[in-house]
Amino acid sequence: MSENVKYAIKDLPIDERPREKLYKYGCHTLSNSELIAIIIRTGSKKKSALDLAQGILALDKIGLAFLNDCSLQELMTIEGIGKCKAAQILASVELGKRTVSCSSTYKYKICSPDDVSNLLMENMRHLKKEHFRVLLLDTKNQIISMENISIGDLNSSIVHPREVFKMAIKKSSASMILVHNHPSGDPKPSKEDVSITNRLIECGKILGINVLDHVIIGNGRYISFKEKGLL
Repeated sequence: MSENVKYAIKDLPIDERPREKLYKYGCHTLSNSELIAIIIRTGSKKKSALDLAQGILALDKIGLAFLNDCSLQELMTIEGIGKCKAAQILASVELGKRTVSCSSTYKYKICSPDDVSNLLMENMRHLKKEHFRVLLLDTKNQIISMENISIGDLNSSIVHPREVFKMAIKKSSASMILVHNHPSGDPKPSKEDVSITNRLIECGKILGINVLDHVIIGNGRYISFKEKGLL
């Protein structure tokens, strides 16, 4: 009978409670489930916050990376995770992305496709849809900003030169690097990828904003159009 007893976080020894561990030892000592438990704060009638957190991590085999691109509805499939808890999780994930983006791009100089991969691989490798972004650079190849252009299957209707170059013109960018991911994990460029790249290169020549490269992010690997001689 005792095997079926559910314990709340408050029933754990003080040093094992996520919030108390954070106070005493710092965030870096907490597991992924403990961090999520702190974000959602409370459990449900049947499960503790830690139980719910473990359920979230078990939603997909990729674990924590699943939260990079999950939806409110997907999180709410877990019994005990309502709209409020799901919103707290998504807001925390988005804040983390923005923090990384701000710190990573500040005076970050792009010298090679490896630099692009180091900057964006972990953020983009597990995304379920294709995200098209541009890195806007100054005359020293330092990142001015990173702009999200579109989400969805890459085609000429959603990756329009107007949207790609609008912020580049506004921010007086000297050049740019195109970046998008392949949810399949295979970064091999498609005919559409090549077509769009060539179109944007021609537009950039007219505007005086050079397209230096197009980097496609796969799962742990990437392809650079410049390295492959496709530019």
